[in-house]
Amino acid sequence: MQLATHNGAGLDVSDNVFGADYNEALVHQVVTAYMAGARSGTKAQKTRSAVSGGGAKPFRQKGTGRARAGTSRSPLWRGGGKVFAAQPRCYAQKVNRKMYRGAVRSIVSELARQGRLTIVGDFSVSAPKTRELRGKLAEMDLRDVLILVDAQDDALQLAARNLPLVDVMTAAEVDPVSMVAFANVLATEAAVRRLEERLA
Repeated sequence: MQLATHNGAGLDVSDNVFGADYNEALVHQVVTAYMAGARSGTKAQKTRSAVSGGGAKPFRQKGTGRARAGTSRSPLWRGGGKVFAAQPRCYAQKVNRKMYRGAVRSIVSELARQGRLTIVGDFSVSAPKTRELRGKLAEMDLRDVLILVDAQDDALQLAARNLPLVDVMTAAEVDPVSMVAFANVLATEAAVRRLEERLA
């Protein structure tokens, strides 16, 4: 199949990568798993055994009129431990390679179908200046955009850093969450080829 580029020419691409059906359930599962994997899972609270102190019996067993107590660190007491204390855990969900690639193929195909994927021959800035990048994107009528390049471009990265609705990623590192987070994707031809290789 052919994808239209910004200058009006056509770019031959793989039907397998850019002509896949949209599988909403798969995309949802992979995006959810990717976001879950980013969670730190470091929340921690103390149980009664982890709270310091409480080794001595606070008062004698009988004769005080109070309920018997063996430690002052019981969850019933102020300063005591928590009953079901949260512990560090991993939120990662298993997603195999075939599912991951299928979801990314589904996303890029849908972007192409909806006209949200813009392909250019090359995209760079002469200096790491936000004004220059903003002007280039304004000419193309793009605001909320993810820029996909083939290789790391420090000048472009620095120019985009101060724009809240713009991000720059290489085709090798792009993830499903970034692709669905932006309204548009601007990709160089070299990045499209790299993405094809990655998803083939």
